[in-house]
Amino acid sequence: MTDCIRIAMWSGPRNLSTAMMRSFGSRADTHVADEPFYGAYLRQTGDPQPMMDRVMASMDCDWHGVARAMSGPNPAGTPIWYQKHMAHHMVGPIAHHDLPGLRHAFLIRDPARVVASYAAKRVMVRPDHLGTDRQVEFFDREADRIGQAPPVIDSADILHDPPGMLRKLCAALGIAWDPAMLRWEPGIHATDGVWASHWYDAVVSSTGFGSPDKPPPELTAEERAVADACRAGYDYLAQYKIAAS
Repeated sequence: MTDCIRIAMWSGPRNLSTAMMRSFGSRADTHVADEPFYGAYLRQTGDPQPMMDRVMASMDCDWHGVARAMSGPNPAGTPIWYQKHMAHHMVGPIAHHDLPGLRHAFLIRDPARVVASYAAKRVMVRPDHLGTDRQVEFFDREADRIGQAPPVIDSADILHDPPGMLRKLCAALGIAWDPAMLRWEPGIHATDGVWASHWYDAVVSSTGFGSPDKPPPELTAEERAVADACRAGYDYLAQYKIAAS
């Protein structure tokens, strides 16, 4: 099968994005792609991320080649192809309009929680790492293209009610709900990027969505400034999020 439903889920990092990839990957009808533009982003920016050289060696680092692949035949031949995309990776010559035929959706998270998650990994973070500006840009472009707001879902709402929110997300994407999305096998999966050993420890040990978010830890003044710089973009997208029950 070469024709399929392609879902581009635009997320920031530390946004429940890998758990969402696990959720969709648990469907028998779905193939998943893990951050396909990561190598191109690293090659262009030189951003000193963990495992940088291994990441670039493991994947296509050509912007146009990756875009063609994501819009081309599904390598697994499944009816659905879920693509986990990091919005902050999109710094090169490829943008929303270069990915025709995809159903675009947006996964958001309170920026204070994102920054706290980065801090727990002892990784320095800048406002552009959260990708909110690019999410807003792609959201607006997709809304103009389809004449209505594309799906937006908040990670906090998913954690409060995984089956309810995933049902609503599937409906918004025009696909059937599948209860298999609530559980997955632990461990590193074959579809994970090589960076899984550094970043995916929580998901690797999980078999489903975790508990609802607890109050975020206190941030340093520097961390708070990063979160505050991304607040307006998050609030803008949150206006359009799928309503929780």
